[in-house]
Amino acid sequence: MESKNYVLIGGSYGIGSSMAEKLISAGNSVYVLSRTRPSVNGIHHIPFDVEQQAVSTADLPSAIHGLAYLPGTIQLKPFHRFTDEEFMADFKLNTLLAAKTIRDLLMLLKAGGQSSVVLFSTVAVQQGMPFHASVAMAKGALEGLTRSLAAELAPKIRVNAIAPSITDTPLASRILSSEEKKKASGERHPLKRVGEVGDIAEAAVYLLSEKSSWVSGQILHVDGGMSALRI
Repeated sequence: MESKNYVLIGGSYGIGSSMAEKLISAGNSVYVLSRTRPSVNGIHHIPFDVEQQAVSTADLPSAIHGLAYLPGTIQLKPFHRFTDEEFMADFKLNTLLAAKTIRDLLMLLKAGGQSSVVLFSTVAVQQGMPFHASVAMAKGALEGLTRSLAAELAPKIRVNAIAPSITDTPLASRILSSEEKKKASGERHPLKRVGEVGDIAEAAVYLLSEKSSWVSGQILHVDGGMSALRI
């Protein structure tokens, strides 16, 4: 199988690191743009801070076949305590900079011939949850962007998003800071556990790959059944 070029924005640990390992093991070239270098052999690491820098194509190949935007936030608190600045910060990182990144790399994606973009939403967009107002607003907009771009960029570029429930990653470390908290959170899901890094990474790699060549404009719920099941 021909080697492909994949770009992961912010993929230095957790889900991004797992994605990089899986893509490299399949014989692909993976470029990770992040502030810290991932501990993954074989990657091309480019120091990058998405909140401070514009994406430069100078160190990237002339064609890329897949792009994943991984930066995100989990800022949970009562609605009345969110400031305007906090709402805007969540929207900027989760949504606006995702759109900007896609725009900056659009020509390279088009040069890939048949390319894929993967974004990350949250189960809280579909499943109303207290204290999630800010992230649900931002990710709801991201889901709108996903469908809009999937329509506009078809048939050459596919665009999909994954909407996980709580997953055991460094980003969620404050929420899952003990085994008791992990167990309690897991019990809220029909499948009785929280998500693992591999659960989300496998889904993302599928959406990036040619195995999902007839999938676009979808929000894939990898959430332990939370968004669809009542048991």
